[in-house]
Amino acid sequence: MAEEESNLVPAAEESIVAAGQVSQWLTENGFDHESLAPDVNGVEIIKVAADFLLPTATALYAYGFNYLQFQGGIDLGPGQELVSVYHLVKVSDNAVKPEEVRVKVFLPRENPSVPSVYWIWKTADWQERESYDMYGIIYEGHPNLKRILMPEDWVGWPLRKDYISPDFYELQDAY
Repeated sequence: MAEEESNLVPAAEESIVAAGQVSQWLTENGFDHESLAPDVNGVEIIKVAADFLLPTATALYAYGFNYLQFQGGIDLGPGQELVSVYHLVKVSDNAVKPEEVRVKVFLPRENPSVPSVYWIWKTADWQERESYDMYGIIYEGHPNLKRILMPEDWVGWPLRKDYISPDFYELQDAY
């Protein structure tokens, strides 16, 4: 019995996540963020406030993360936050395995607004438009933020978990 009790860890200690290499570098250089648990592949995940996304993204670009492999949205559930996710990769000629990091920005459901990273990584163009179109996340400063998959007059954000699909959609001027 005493042996089992010694293996128990207080709940407060379970939530502590060791800072990864990128998180340590950001801390050393004064960038406000939070380390989250790495994903199943060991990719470091960093949580950044929307106000600090551009300075942090610019710093990560300068640090060598020159490729935005993926940008997307996540809905944590009805009444919960939306998340804008950025998967960054350091691409270099001499790397055996590229270094990766994932940045997450948690946004309020009522006004999900975050700065666009288009001006840092041009590949964010259509990816941010898709996140806008499907989740309603506003990317401030995006040069052409408009629907990309749904018709311009579509009402709502189809990938939100609280979205109610209309009974029908009438195509106007289809011919």
